[in-house]
Amino acid sequence: MTDPKYTAKNIKVLKGLEAVRKRPAMYIGGLTERGLHHLVYECVDNSIDEALAGYCDKIKVIIQEDGYISIEDNGRGIPVEIHKTEKVPAVQVVMTVLHAGGKFDNKSYKVAGGLHGVGVSVVNALSEHLEVEIYRNGKVYYQSYRKGIPQQELEVKGRTTRTGTKVTFKPDASIFEVLDFSFDYLSTRLREMAFLNKGVKIILQDLKTDKKHNFQYEGGINSFVEFLNENKKILFTEPIYINGKKNGADFEVSIQYNEGFQEVIYSFANNINTIEGGTHLSGFKSALTRVVNTYIKNANLLKNEKVTPAGSDIREGITAVVSVKLSEPQFEGQTKTKLQNSDIEGIVNSIVYEKLMEYFEEHPLETKNISMKAILGARSREAARKARELTRRKSVLESGSLPGKLADCSIQDPSQTEIFLVEGDSAGGSAKMGRDRTFQAILPLWGKMLNTEKARIDKVLNNEKIQPIILALGAGIGEEFDVSKLRYNKIVIMADADVDGQHIATLLLTFFFRYMRPLVEYGHVYIARPPLFLIKKGKSKRYVYSIDERDEVLKELGGKGLHVQRYKGLGEMNADQLWETTLDPEKRILTSVKIEDSIEADRIFTILMGDEVEPRREFIEQNAKYVEVSV
Repeated sequence: MTDPKYTAKNIKVLKGLEAVRKRPAMYIGGLTERGLHHLVYECVDNSIDEALAGYCDKIKVIIQEDGYISIEDNGRGIPVEIHKTEKVPAVQVVMTVLHAGGKFDNKSYKVAGGLHGVGVSVVNALSEHLEVEIYRNGKVYYQSYRKGIPQQELEVKGRTTRTGTKVTFKPDASIFEVLDFSFDYLSTRLREMAFLNKGVKIILQDLKTDKKHNFQYEGGINSFVEFLNENKKILFTEPIYINGKKNGADFEVSIQYNEGFQEVIYSFANNINTIEGGTHLSGFKSALTRVVNTYIKNANLLKNEKVTPAGSDIREGITAVVSVKLSEPQFEGQTKTKLQNSDIEGIVNSIVYEKLMEYFEEHPLETKNISMKAILGARSREAARKARELTRRKSVLESGSLPGKLADCSIQDPSQTEIFLVEGDSAGGSAKMGRDRTFQAILPLWGKMLNTEKARIDKVLNNEKIQPIILALGAGIGEEFDVSKLRYNKIVIMADADVDGQHIATLLLTFFFRYMRPLVEYGHVYIARPPLFLIKKGKSKRYVYSIDERDEVLKELGGKGLHVQRYKGLGEMNADQLWETTLDPEKRILTSVKIEDSIEADRIFTILMGDEVEPRREFIEQNAKYVEVSV
């Protein structure tokens, strides 16, 4: 139903658009995957704002086969009347003028994520081609643009009983370094949106791969927390839910602890994922710390302890979602990664403290479990501190802060260097001889690697298999990890192509994800792909990397005189073969490890490396067909 109060006069204008194409990264955060998908998020945010206003309950995002993507909702539809000052249809103002939109009119949207009003106009400016369809007033309105410029006047294409807006666009290939929309990347954001907006149905479909997700959650952020803790052993069944309202700001939080050691907290402001936190997250953390320590003190649980739980100890094993909705949010930059409203910290702090204290009084068993886990976390932190000191002293005394088995490279510029974590001393020896010593370092790994999914940080720091990796990379671990101190730009996992090798690779990836996550987030981690076979015929030779490729090469070469050598492990390859196939930047095959869906990545590591057997069995059965290893 069209809202008669939402018309062209609600669209306020703050002019200027040319700078967008000149400095696009300033508006969308970059020109690679992040910036590309930010275009979609800006459109979806507008639809979500319609949902927050009570006019939309269904959003569809369709990845087309021809490089286009469409975002459609059943909201009110962008106004189409002639704008009073701009003298063109209001939709054209929204699509072509920076800082134009209903977000600047407090009557149209009390709460909005796209508050800067640059969203859809920026999408239009950075698109090779964009089309907008509006379903409003019983009619279907249409207009197309190229690089932000209208190609014709707004026209009526037909009649309809629907309301809403559909935006279809193709990113400008002259601007973006990446043009393919990722189903998994989009899933992260759209799943969050559905959790944060009870009852809103969000459909994501990829017509190229036939993948499809329907996101709709009636439990809101409680459902979000339960989803995040799926396959984990939880301390209590029902999440702790707290909500409140003060000074025009709505706040809600959901908390549930598991038996693991990772802190997982997602914070949002007006549905925007504030990945760098901000005042709302600070208020939540400080209140949680106060409440737990107050209980511990009152219950005299520290009578035999030498340490007092810090905030990080109290958050060990926590899964929480913090969400605030406010009319005038202040973010750092257009990409809105950190909330700055100073009054929100106090509001959240007071609400959480008051209501969590009530919960603790009414749930003594859950409260004691949380408190004892915090005390165990404090003991672990103290043990980790001692382990760090021991590791530092040991590294200085033994080998100038570097592990003894490390064959380092000669240049010191981290942006030009790479390190290979090689399975086994034999393969490590061949790699040391075959490498380019100028920029390639080799660190052999041996024995069984620790499963860090099941280990506290003090166990990780004391592990003799992991200590050399920490020392070699030089960037620390856990909360102390500093990616700017990383000694190598590329960290390459080089393991055998058999089951044991894949297990080692998974253990290393688990370690990086849990304790050095920025390595993966910033694209520093790679997996080498060694060949499975060497096929010789006369003086010619071909390395092949799969059984199917082997069969194709054998059929291609045919005849007599063929010799097939199968590599069961890296140790069977000599130095020059390792260089030709796995070390030489001109010929090797490296798979970049990236996080497109952090929630799904967390879930998979829990399944593969956690305590629950049945989810792991199901995962392996479903995905075994995609894996090919040497047997």
